[in-house]
Amino acid sequence: MPSKLAKTLAISVAATFISGAAMAADVTLKLGHVANEQNSWHMASVKFGEELAKLTDGRIETEIFPNESLGKEIDLINGMQLGTVDMTITGESLQNWAPKAALLAVPYAYKSIEHMDEVASGEIGDQIKAQIIEKVQIRPIAYFARGPRNLTSNRPITSPDELNGLKMRVPNVPLFVDVWAALGAQPTPMAFSEVFTSLQNGTIDGQENPLALIRSASFNEVQSNVNMTQHVRSWIYLTISELTWNKLSEEDQEAVMKAAAVAQAYERDLFEKSIADDRAYLEEHGMTFTEVDGDAFAAKAKDAVLANVNDEIKPIVEKLFEH
Repeated sequence: MPSKLAKTLAISVAATFISGAAMAADVTLKLGHVANEQNSWHMASVKFGEELAKLTDGRIETEIFPNESLGKEIDLINGMQLGTVDMTITGESLQNWAPKAALLAVPYAYKSIEHMDEVASGEIGDQIKAQIIEKVQIRPIAYFARGPRNLTSNRPITSPDELNGLKMRVPNVPLFVDVWAALGAQPTPMAFSEVFTSLQNGTIDGQENPLALIRSASFNEVQSNVNMTQHVRSWIYLTISELTWNKLSEEDQEAVMKAAAVAQAYERDLFEKSIADDRAYLEEHGMTFTEVDGDAFAAKAKDAVLANVNDEIKPIVEKLFEH
């Protein structure tokens, strides 16, 4: 049962479309996710609920539980397998069950957002979705782009040769550690909460994250440069439990997919605006944006990436690097 907090955080987005207070929805979908109410994923979830209510004349209501109020990401996936949660937003964590889900966030695999879209909506994307449905028993119905990760520092860095052993914080992910070591940096795994102080006192000289996190963590106060390495482009899925999906009529399944397509387009618009807003904010607050030689970074990172990906996706990653 959701806690009192979860109930207060739950946001019903169907009521607006139900005429007459006495009418109740036939189906209520519980959508739990980890982001806050200001996040574009949350706003897209609300949009999904609104669209689905419209398309089904209020028969299907969506209750949204942000801020991990229904549980952490893995708890939500487990809940969907058990039938206690209907929907969530999840990504490469699914590789615990479906190895191809690792393709959602491989360093330097996607040269541009257009290339990523081509993969996510094409044959490789179809293979990933099919494996997730088969192995995890949850169904991806839309995908949202995530802000590319960029390297910050106190000097411009345009090529891997200029890293010169830069001491930098990375998440505690072997792939990230090995890739940055191969590029010529000195990567140090560290909790995100320690990064600002470590940059401030000079324990480390740089870190890498999407612009939204660089902004929200106020790294502009302790770093002068954003080097546009864009080394990880990735996406994340809006998903529905197969148990829930199979209970829906074909007509309602179609409505779910239509609502998901609207939510995906809406989120992309929000995403593009947020990238532009975050860059403008960081520039206004003293950060300089530096273009880098992306091909040089990718070429130097390739062997370390291939050494870290699972055997099932290695041939696909090799082809992506040739793109």
